[in-house]
Amino acid sequence: MNETTIPENPYLLLTPGPLTTTSTVKATMLRDWCTWDRDYNDIVEKIRAELADLATKSKGFTAVPMQGSGTFSVEACITTAVPAGGKLLVLANGAYGRRIAAIAERAGLDWEMMDSGDLARPDLEKLDATLARDPGITHVAAVHCETTTGMLNPVEDIGRAVASRGRSFIVDAMSSFGGIPMDMEEIGADYLVSSANKCIQGVPGFGFVVAKTSVLSDTRGNARSLSLDLYDQWETMETGRGKWRFTSPTHVVRAFATALEELDEEGGIPRRWERYKTNQEILVDGMTGLGFRPLLPRECQSPIITSFCSPEHPDYDFSLFYTRLKDHGFVIYPGKVTELPTFRVGNIGDVFPSDMERLVTAVESSMFWAA
Repeated sequence: MNETTIPENPYLLLTPGPLTTTSTVKATMLRDWCTWDRDYNDIVEKIRAELADLATKSKGFTAVPMQGSGTFSVEACITTAVPAGGKLLVLANGAYGRRIAAIAERAGLDWEMMDSGDLARPDLEKLDATLARDPGITHVAAVHCETTTGMLNPVEDIGRAVASRGRSFIVDAMSSFGGIPMDMEEIGADYLVSSANKCIQGVPGFGFVVAKTSVLSDTRGNARSLSLDLYDQWETMETGRGKWRFTSPTHVVRAFATALEELDEEGGIPRRWERYKTNQEILVDGMTGLGFRPLLPRECQSPIITSFCSPEHPDYDFSLFYTRLKDHGFVIYPGKVTELPTFRVGNIGDVFPSDMERLVTAVESSMFWAA
């Protein structure tokens, strides 16, 4: 293999990230970049501007990339946004909402969790009552698409409830940003967190926070961590015109710039959303035709990832099912719901309706327990 050859992937990653990327995104990483080089830092600045533009039509927002996985950016956001004397209310209905609470606990924040279980959306009346009862709550955090199940939470309604009580709203849009239309200003979000390797269709290595500039600029000194200080990262990028505080994942950043170009070429977030929705509809229709039952009702289901209940058959074994599908060229995800045995199939990445049709055929061929 010479240095310009991109090996073909032996399977499609049908997961919520890392996911299947284009050959052009992968090829971008064949070049080395210097973190101090002006050309590279100009790319970072362009990425920051494009992320803010994708997040809202309104001015007054800024984007801050952070090294590490998406959880690093969630932790940077939470532990910088909430000041000493502040309190965080976490709305949870899955593992990723509960992870926010775990971050708050580990960082020594004052926090409270409103847990709806894995199969229900947050109770908006209870949210309002909780905010009315406790004026000490300064920030509310919610996950937009809870990838534990594929649940799509009503961040617009949550944002209105939070704004009506004058609190700050943090949206974990890890697996939805870039794949589902939303506007931070319209949903009342002060902070939005996502990652390079989700719906923008880049590769893992950094996450990012899009924030209301006037809110972020008031967080100096809040951070409980040196490396995860969101304010310091933002200030350094502002004064250094794209310079990161510590070594940045240069190859990943450049691949992300290519992924952003490809998002625009596809027609932006609305067109990508349509493709993901079509993927998910073909998947659900085909799987239900084979006897599988989706975990969630359609009205709660995101187009990002779909959970299916495991077959109630004594011979069913997920590991064997997974291996057979992998042999057919598809990698799926195990379940993460605590209440029921499930498995999950991602609908995002460089994956198209024809791929979902092929997947359904592969599933039928892999149903060894039904033979």
